[in-house]
Amino acid sequence: MTGLFMHDDCLNHITPEGHAEQVARMTSVSAALEPVSGLDRREAPLCEEADILLCHPEGYLAKIRDGKPAQLDEDTWQSEGSYQAARRAVGGALAAVDAVLAGEMKNAFVACRPPGHHAETAKPMGFCLFGTAAIAAKHALERHGLSRVAVVDFDVHHGNGTQDLLWDEPRAFLATSQQFPLWPGTGAADVKGGHDNVLNVPLAPKTTGAEMREAYEAQVFPRLEAFAPELILISAGFDAHRADPLAQLEWETEDFMWLTERLCGVAETVCGGRVVSLLEGGYDLDALGESAAAHVRALQAA
Repeated sequence: MTGLFMHDDCLNHITPEGHAEQVARMTSVSAALEPVSGLDRREAPLCEEADILLCHPEGYLAKIRDGKPAQLDEDTWQSEGSYQAARRAVGGALAAVDAVLAGEMKNAFVACRPPGHHAETAKPMGFCLFGTAAIAAKHALERHGLSRVAVVDFDVHHGNGTQDLLWDEPRAFLATSQQFPLWPGTGAADVKGGHDNVLNVPLAPKTTGAEMREAYEAQVFPRLEAFAPELILISAGFDAHRADPLAQLEWETEDFMWLTERLCGVAETVCGGRVVSLLEGGYDLDALGESAAAHVRALQAA
């Protein structure tokens, strides 16, 4: 069975009117997933501060925890409810890892916000406060004793935060595809991590779904299979959709379904199908909801 982790606290992370990472993203995903039957629906729990400290230093945690509503950088905001929402996002990710590794569900999707893959070790950025995917990877390695965990990030923007947080972790492999050039300006193919544990797959503007499929078949899936992770985490950003206003890739909803199916197929081969997917970007509300629903249905079919 596929698990779905959500929480209404994620509606309380408030950004200014007109901001791309808005509350309506959550309501759009929730509405799209409401008619999907057969899901093990659970509330995302609050993570503990010790969980965040798996990747971030105490001083950084204190700044986010104790911070007043403010603009943290050019596009990252914190409101009264942001810290609680971010703790739900991390808590949902860790609970999903726990449930999948315990065999309670085969795979899971964590539909929470704010997203996480741009948050660096001591720097919020790109709408993100905590490195949710990297924390989930560390949780699986340190608390569950796994030897190898992979993160696959198909958000249109480079997962610079995940790369930063896992750079020196030889037990973690990160494969990330992104439009290049595009904000945040990182993600070149010659950047490989501290232990050759990072695979960056830059995609030119206007890259189609067919071209993406070729890139994944040629580069990502062989490396993923060779690494043989015991768990695959997905940073599932749906902003590579051709309708998205913040980028210029030309994927269709069917491409996200194909990519999910193929990742689940690799997972079936190397780790008994154990996959935990985390919501990242996606800023056209209709495309976001449709793509998230397609993603979840592909997880269910695995």
